Amino acid sequence: MERKRGGESERQRVPAPLIRRRIASGRGAMEQPNVTHDGEARLTPRFWVAVVLTGVATGLLGDFLMWILKLAEHQGFHYTSGSFQDSVAAASRLRRVVSLLVASVIGAVSWYLIRRFLGREKSEIDDAVWNGDGELSPRRSLLTSIVSEVVIGLGASIGREAAPKLMGGASGSVLSHWFDLTPAQKRLLVACGGGAGLAAVYNVPLGGAIFTAEVLYGSFALPVVMPALATSLIATMVAWLYLPRGATYTDIPNYRFSGSLMVWSLVAGVVIGLLAVFYVRLIGWVSHYRARGLHILWAMPLAFVVVGVIGCWYPQLFGNGKDMAHDAFLGIGGVGLLFALFALKPFVTALTLSSGAAGGVFTPFLATGALLGGFLGAAWVHLWPGTPVGAFALVGAAAMIGASMQAPLAGLVLVMELTHDGFSLMIPMMAATAIATFLVRQIDGYSIYSARLPSGREPGAEETPMV
Repeated sequence: MERKRGGESERQRVPAPLIRRRIASGRGAMEQPNVTHDGEARLTPRFWVAVVLTGVATGLLGDFLMWILKLAEHQGFHYTSGSFQDSVAAASRLRRVVSLLVASVIGAVSWYLIRRFLGREKSEIDDAVWNGDGELSPRRSLLTSIVSEVVIGLGASIGREAAPKLMGGASGSVLSHWFDLTPAQKRLLVACGGGAGLAAVYNVPLGGAIFTAEVLYGSFALPVVMPALATSLIATMVAWLYLPRGATYTDIPNYRFSGSLMVWSLVAGVVIGLLAVFYVRLIGWVSHYRARGLHILWAMPLAFVVVGVIGCWYPQLFGNGKDMAHDAFLGIGGVGLLFALFALKPFVTALTLSSGAAGGVFTPFLATGALLGGFLGAAWVHLWPGTPVGAFALVGAAAMIGASMQAPLAGLVLVMELTHDGFSLMIPMMAATAIATFLVRQIDGYSIYSARLPSGREPGAEETPMV
């Protein structure tokens, strides 16, 4: 706090500034709401050392997990570089089904054992930050993350980002014990590690920091933003040891603003918002009623085989959906294909999660938004031609992921960082994202993260969903 004593200006903020006197007007620096004192999570020198080490550990673990993913993709579909969905399409239909069947056996047995013997240990980062003290089990988190990446590499239709997000948080949890941090400092450090995990594997340092502040910690105060930026920056740079430095979605054209796209965005925001409510509810339902205990040993193989059979006709559904979104951003695909993939991707992802699999939903939702945007845009250009279909896909992706995360700023920044494009489309992207997010908040209010939290009545031996 700041106060005057005996006519002399004093600066009693924590931490205290080096310049002790106020400026000439006498007004206080802390009148700006985001620059007040550190609060419970004091940014001490010990905390900053932990931030640096968390960033380094998160970047290295992100490299390790992506190496495991690539190894599994190569074993399953001889994938080395380029488009993963092209490698899946080149494989025989039998190989596609067998690969997912193998993934289901590995996943079912591994997750059953993890949940059976490590059930009391925590491995849910969102719940740990929002409702707990940030405590995460490093061994359960690591085992769950490794299995998740193996299963995704073999074709499971869930997101790859959940594992590095979890391990970034687990790194912060471990380091908080090493440095004897307070519970408040631990929560902030774990949140920073989680956002840094997302930043590292997708090369989105700014998006990862905003994800930390907007989604995981829920505050844009300066004492939150500074460590969030530092952790995401360090993790991303360390991850460059193995992962590429370029955009995740490359060669996206520099689409231009148009009146057609602007009007479409206002309508699409409403459609996307309404569908996002349904999709979030669907994810919440399958997360709560997912297979548990011994049931996972038959439910997961059955679900994965169903996805494999569907994938005989639509190999794009294998994996997290990255290549589907990429094609949509490039404007590749007819109206029929865009509609089929948009309708099927949420279904196969929900089916995969219902079987008891642990994984993310960020990229599947991003891809769904891109496909929906592309489909609606391809239909719109018959009424008002002139705008490339890829531009509609970019707007759709931002609106869907921003609304479904209930984090419009993170959604917008992540799409732009993932594609290194979209600045000229900022106005329609903001309009569609704002409308969609507003509708989700007004109608329901859940996000893809809050909808997956456990009920609190589940036995400790059960796995909480890895988001």
